[in-house]
Amino acid sequence: MSQRLLIAIGAVASIAAADAFAAEKKIVTLQRTPIQVVEFPEGYTTTTAHATLPPGCSGRHTHPGIDVGYVLEGDIILKIDGKPDQVFKAGQSFVTLPGIVHEACTDGGFKIMSTYVMERGKPLATQVPQ
Repeated sequence: MSQRLLIAIGAVASIAAADAFAAEKKIVTLQRTPIQVVEFPEGYTTTTAHATLPPGCSGRHTHPGIDVGYVLEGDIILKIDGKPDQVFKAGQSFVTLPGIVHEACTDGGFKIMSTYVMERGKPLATQVPQ
């Protein structure tokens, strides 16, 4: 095979792999519904929320405080920058720490209950470029 043909085949394979990865990682909207909001402890807001995600990924984001979640239905793949992916199933809990870049992914959708303890006045989540 000529060198040009091998380069062309490699280029096509690279494009196909990138397209497959992009199709595999579908960014979808995480739907959060606050259940209770309490202005406590001093300087913080504690929010308990129900969240759902259809198949796909939430997109990379951070929280200005701790997020303690409990999986009600489905599986969640928690992707934290610099760490191996973690899988949590219904009945399991997880924690994400303040300022840590992460995203939640799922193949079949999930429902979780999370409690966020955030600095008062800051947004619950801030998206980070993909």
